[in-house]
Amino acid sequence: MSGYHRTFAPGGCFFFTVVTHRRQPHFANEDNVKRLREAFVRVKAKHPFTIDAIVVLPDHLHTLWQLPDGDSNYSLRWRLIKHYVSTGLQTDINHRDEKQVWQRRFWEHTITDERDWRNPMDYIHFNPIRLNTVM
Repeated sequence: MSGYHRTFAPGGCFFFTVVTHRRQPHFANEDNVKRLREAFVRVKAKHPFTIDAIVVLPDHLHTLWQLPDGDSNYSLRWRLIKHYVSTGLQTDINHRDEKQVWQRRFWEHTITDERDWRNPMDYIHFNPIRLNTVM
């Protein structure tokens, strides 16, 4: 079992990386990107947060969020976003009767200061360019 522990900082700022199951390029499909956008709108309406930056690539996404004061529940938001997207995609079902759209977990980093915010912001902006030059 992993020794990884999530950090919960009420009102915190976080950098996330969320990956599709087996890096399937679900978001190369424009309809799936639209579904992802709808998921964000729906979840933000009930559980507000601010998106400072986001990039959606065919098999993963990176985003930088600011949560409201006193709120540290980014896991709920990701669960709801993933669920909404999954219900709209046609894909295989696993032994747990779950659609295989996402990796089970996500990676997060708690932003601690302005410099720490700038690094993932730059990464979000330049990641698609870097990937495009590698291909």
